[in-house]
Amino acid sequence: MFQKNAWYVAATPDEIDGKPLGRKICNEQIVFYRGPDGKPVALDDYCPHRGAPLSLGKVESGKLICGYHGLAMGSEGKAVSMPGQRVSGFPCVQSYPVEERYGFIWVWPGDKDKADPELIHKLHWADNPDWAYGGGLYHFNCDYRFVIDNLMDLTHETYLHSTSIGQREIEEVPPTSRMENGSAITSRFMHNIMAPPFWKAALRGNNLKDDVPVDRWQICRFFPPSHVMIDVGVAHAGHGGFEADPAHKVSSVVVDFITPETETSTWYFWGMARNFNARDQGLTDQITSNLSKVFLEDKEMLERQQVNVERTRRPLLSLNIDGGGMHARKIIDQLVSEEQSTS
Repeated sequence: MFQKNAWYVAATPDEIDGKPLGRKICNEQIVFYRGPDGKPVALDDYCPHRGAPLSLGKVESGKLICGYHGLAMGSEGKAVSMPGQRVSGFPCVQSYPVEERYGFIWVWPGDKDKADPELIHKLHWADNPDWAYGGGLYHFNCDYRFVIDNLMDLTHETYLHSTSIGQREIEEVPPTSRMENGSAITSRFMHNIMAPPFWKAALRGNNLKDDVPVDRWQICRFFPPSHVMIDVGVAHAGHGGFEADPAHKVSSVVVDFITPETETSTWYFWGMARNFNARDQGLTDQITSNLSKVFLEDKEMLERQQVNVERTRRPLLSLNIDGGGMHARKIIDQLVSEEQSTS
């Protein structure tokens, strides 16, 4: 169901500052912490002594200390020491390639010999002072592909998010979908409409009028193994829409790193990067708070969808609005099939 030879977002840096973090990624139970050089380490969350979870221990001088009997682990997965005991002959536990980049901790849960840090998805906005980012993490009890489906078909906004980003014009304008260079793209452009509440607030946040017609766009891009980046925004009508000068628009990238935990559970790292009023922390906090409520609405719906699918075992049906998600699933299926055929 998921590709293992790939980079996934596993955590945010603050989650491993001064303490270990246990997290399951693609069915691999992993403990994350910072080693002696301050760089992240990822090991099998298993103490070689008695099998205790290493994530229940602590970090001292870059060593991971098991919370059961005090066995100290090195960053390569080798037992280093234990009070009053000889442990140098203990077998190593598995280590995983891990990188800290763009404000996230990334892990490669598959064949470590194939892990190339240059394959980490590039975020052009992450190190740019003209951009601001705010986001969070949710745990969804559903198939990670349901989350991708949800993000690649924004028609649901009209109904599920009717008080924030939804409006009737979304369902009135059909999306266009295509595959391009190993990714899936679905787009929708709406012209000369009134902005919904979320975007009215964004216009005000950029000192623009919120009571005039706008052009709105949604460009959803899926990148394997499971990332979705969505260009969204509105511009005062007649100024070029997506291509409008920044003086007439508010535009952002909705950032979605969808990391499978198991076949029916998902770690969802969400956020929004914007390039207007980037230094206004209050605006960042406001947008993040509003966005968190939107994604909580998705969480309830997708978790209930998972229950229904498991209950009925009926096939899912597809319409033209599902094109982006269908393209994404085709890419996933192909990559998983290729990986399994060479394993």
